[in-house]
Amino acid sequence: MRHFGHIAPEVRQRLFHQEPCEFTADSPARLLSAALGATLYSPATRPRLADDIVKQAGSGVVSMVLCLEDSIDDADVVAGEENLVRQFADLDSRAGVEPPLLFIRVRAPEQIPDLVRRLGATARLLSGFVVPKFTEERGLPFLEALTAAEAESGHRLFAMPVLESPELLYRESRVDTLEGIARAVDKFRDRVLALRLGVTDFCSSYGLRRAPDMTAYDVQVVASVIADVVNMLGRADGTGFTVTGPVWEYFRVPERMFKPQLRQSPFLEVQAVELREKLIEHAMDGLLREISLDQANGLLGKTCIHPSHVLPVHALSVVSHEEFSDAQDILRPERGGGGVLRSAYTNKMNEVKPHRAWAERTLLRAEAFGVAREDVGFVELLAAGIPG
Repeated sequence: MRHFGHIAPEVRQRLFHQEPCEFTADSPARLLSAALGATLYSPATRPRLADDIVKQAGSGVVSMVLCLEDSIDDADVVAGEENLVRQFADLDSRAGVEPPLLFIRVRAPEQIPDLVRRLGATARLLSGFVVPKFTEERGLPFLEALTAAEAESGHRLFAMPVLESPELLYRESRVDTLEGIARAVDKFRDRVLALRLGVTDFCSSYGLRRAPDMTAYDVQVVASVIADVVNMLGRADGTGFTVTGPVWEYFRVPERMFKPQLRQSPFLEVQAVELREKLIEHAMDGLLREISLDQANGLLGKTCIHPSHVLPVHALSVVSHEEFSDAQDILRPERGGGGVLRSAYTNKMNEVKPHRAWAERTLLRAEAFGVAREDVGFVELLAAGIPG
């Protein structure tokens, strides 16, 4: 699989200075954590789940979470587990189909080994489990169960803890909770692919809900938690983890919203104006602003609950030609001693030592999402990625 792999090769060549790399579920964790992109959630009870997975893969989705937790009723958990076993068997029987990275969001540690055993050979399609309401005390049993299930099955499994508990939100317990989480995930570092933020749960603790024209960063009590999570768990010194962006709750936009306007010629400037107007009309401007703020605050990828959110996340994750040029200049071997240099775009100064970590992260993102050509921007990437 690869980002933008669902569009024609000749279109990718027009869009990208460096195309996104190909990867599989067996690729190194460092690459997979950067390549998660828009992780699309789906209730595990959907009767045509295998069809849904294939459809979304064909539309550019590279990671999905099949949820047995908050997205389904408590009474439907058993039926959801049974459905997952059937749907994985269905998916496994389809020749030539490469599904996205698939994760199951569970409620209890014992579900992990139980589901892996019940999936049997089809567990090879599973990349891991999402662990809800993660703290050191509640999370360690999940990580231990995952490690045991991996050993029993012989199949590599990753965990993606969700940071969403009230203890993490409340100021008086936040530092202790973060320190506990740091101990837990460090102990199982090889098994933790990324940390996910549960902002909806944060808001619920205070009876809050952000409006479609506001981002998570406009809600100060939430923004402070994001900052502290990145501060303690997202450091670029080798101790940190990939932290993914929070869910965007609004999805009034039809999945094929831009096709009539943009299919004619996605590279005309007039189309950019039309697209921008459509984005605002459908309340997508808030999502775009939040994605940009996610990246500015050190987050990579995003939890998504609607297919219309996927392409904007991926289009804004592509590295610009200017960013790529700066990152390459900073990391040239002959500049290992440091120094300051003017950027190739002659609009900024690149300081080799302070900007090195940024440059390394940028080149990893470039590997996963590609580098746009010099004259290609978000609008062109978004338009070209809309399924035909």
